[in-house]
Amino acid sequence: MAIIEQQKKGFFGRLSEKIGDALSMRPTIDEELMDELEEILITSDIGMDTTVKIMDELRTYIKDYGITSSDRIKSALTEIIAGLVDKGERNQLIPDLPLVILMIGINGGGKTTSIAKIGYKLRSEGYSVMLAAADTFRAAAGEQLEIWGQRIGVNTIKHQEGADPSAVIFDAIQSAKAKDIDVLICDTAGRLQTKKNLMTELEKMNKVISREYPEAARETLLVLDATTGKNAISQAKEFNEAAEITGVMLTKLDGTARGGIAITISDEFDMPIKYIGTGEKIEDLEEFDPQKFAGGIFNE
Repeated sequence: MAIIEQQKKGFFGRLSEKIGDALSMRPTIDEELMDELEEILITSDIGMDTTVKIMDELRTYIKDYGITSSDRIKSALTEIIAGLVDKGERNQLIPDLPLVILMIGINGGGKTTSIAKIGYKLRSEGYSVMLAAADTFRAAAGEQLEIWGQRIGVNTIKHQEGADPSAVIFDAIQSAKAKDIDVLICDTAGRLQTKKNLMTELEKMNKVISREYPEAARETLLVLDATTGKNAISQAKEFNEAAEITGVMLTKLDGTARGGIAITISDEFDMPIKYIGTGEKIEDLEEFDPQKFAGGIFNE
């Protein structure tokens, strides 16, 4: 199901309804209306700082365009939110080949499935893909990734459990170069509670990639579960301190998700959303479109 249809049914459907009710009760713009809109946004998992920014921009928009009727508020909010989540070309995956993608995120956040979805999408678009099972600490992580690789028709490079993750990356790079693979997607350990060790591991992996594959373009994608709401914001903060994140893959943005985190993450951390997972099927993945996303909030 398309992302706009999901939004109508889920989080943004409820947000749109709440704002619609507030606007219908107050046909003219006054401070009571603005206060109510601010409260709706804050309680909709968008976050205090981002909400304040949205409301400040809304007040400026109302003043600059001389808006006096509340029926134009929705279109104004759509434009403002689109501006917050629109990071230009950074919302798209780097087009240069060969490309190495490091996937990071906590265990249980949908990282392995997201790797498979991205691999499937890229392969469907004609790119050759290989997977690297560099999460060697979680039990059966390599086997799980290998099964997904078989399902989407790509090879997976893995070592035994407990092996050095950087050694997996090294072998995967050699194999990818020998087979002229377009995109190498690397799983990594999701142990946020040991951030120092995680940072050290990621630094080692990046050094191996820089040394062995200097000609490759690089992406580091953070996988976040949209249903965790404010916990996802905390994860974004922690991982942003441990790695140079180039984009976010937002999972489980279906009819029940608290999608306000997409707005907050884009704004507070200046992180571009690159992909959105909209369901459990392998094809339930969409490239992030800021205008489409913002428009879907209010059915604009």
